[in-house]
Amino acid sequence: MLETVLFYVFAAVAIGASLLVIGQRNPMYSIMLLIASFGALSALYIQLDAPFVAMAQIIVYAGAIMVLFLFVVMLLNAPQEDAAQWDRTHPLRRPGVGRFGAMLAALLIVQLVWALVRVSDIGAAVGARGDVAELSSVRSVGRVLFTDYMFAFEATSILILVAMVGAVLLAAREEHR
Repeated sequence: MLETVLFYVFAAVAIGASLLVIGQRNPMYSIMLLIASFGALSALYIQLDAPFVAMAQIIVYAGAIMVLFLFVVMLLNAPQEDAAQWDRTHPLRRPGVGRFGAMLAALLIVQLVWALVRVSDIGAAVGARGDVAELSSVRSVGRVLFTDYMFAFEATSILILVAMVGAVLLAAREEHR
C-alpha cells in the first residue's frame, strides 16, 4: 500500500515538474525543476528495483548534464523571455498542427506497446538462459564500461570538456565586443 502511494507521489512530482519546466520564463527555474523531475524519476526507478539505473539517472543527468546546462545558462546570461510576440507568431499556433500532434501521440503509444511486448519476450528469453543476475550486476556493467568501452567513455568526457571551453571562449568574445 505504501509503495503504491509513493509511486503515485513520485509520478505526480515528475509530471508536475516536467510540465513546469516548459512553462517557466526564467531558465534558471526551468533547470532546477528539471533536476527535481530527474530526482523523482530516480525514485521511481528505485521502486522498480533498478538501483543502477536510478544512480545513473542522478549521476549522469542530474549531476553532469544539468550542471552543464546550468553553466551554459549562467555563462550566456539568458534573460527572462518576453513571450507576448512569440505567442502570436509561433508556428505551433497554426491550424492543423493539433492533428499532427495527435498523430505523433498515437505513434508514441504504438511504440510503447511494442516496447512492452518486446521487453517481456526478452525477459523470458534471458530468464530461460539463467543469466539475469549477470545483466543486472553493477560490477559487471562497470567492468564492461571501463574495459571494453573505455575509449568511448574518455572521448565523451573530452568532448564535454571541449564544449565547455568553447562556450567560455564564445561568451568572452561577446563581452569584448
